[in-house]
Amino acid sequence: MTRRLLLVAALVLVAPAVQAQQGTASGDTQGIVGRPKGQALAGEALVARTEDVAGLLRCPVCQGLSVADSPATMAVNMKAQVREMLAAGYEQEQILAYFEHSYGEFVRLQPPLRGVNWLVWLGPLLALAAGGVFVTRALSARRPAAVPAEPSALPGPATLPDDPELARYVRRVRELAYGWPGGRPPGSEA
Repeated sequence: MTRRLLLVAALVLVAPAVQAQQGTASGDTQGIVGRPKGQALAGEALVARTEDVAGLLRCPVCQGLSVADSPATMAVNMKAQVREMLAAGYEQEQILAYFEHSYGEFVRLQPPLRGVNWLVWLGPLLALAAGGVFVTRALSARRPAAVPAEPSALPGPATLPDDPELARYVRRVRELAYGWPGGRPPGSEA
């Protein structure tokens, strides 16, 4: 059962890549993004622009690296295709749209602000605001209450415990610590 689940997961992950490879082999770029809208590039401008555009695409194999930085064979092929498309005169948005069509929106390292992607961009800000509200409420709940107007029910210095044995020890400690004769403060009755 686990092997089947792993096989299905692998097929789901690899299917877009295989579909993209088949799409590039058939040369249907114009069918996906239309005719080139820009100027054909060559030389140093082509090399620099290839690095820029490939840096905007996520490697489907590495996923943590851009196509420009990834050493994977698939990334090298994608970078070569970016170079070919730039040399043919396709613009950056056309190239990104082509790869997005082949691999899905995940292929963009910076997804566009549309649909559910707003949550990706605004999610951290919303989480930060919610955390701030939570901390503010938690701190305001911990504030000490106002001091009651009633007198305190704490025992005074002349008060002794109800237990006669304990009272004897308390008197002895007071006598030794404070020098009170009999353990009673001066001026107290008894």
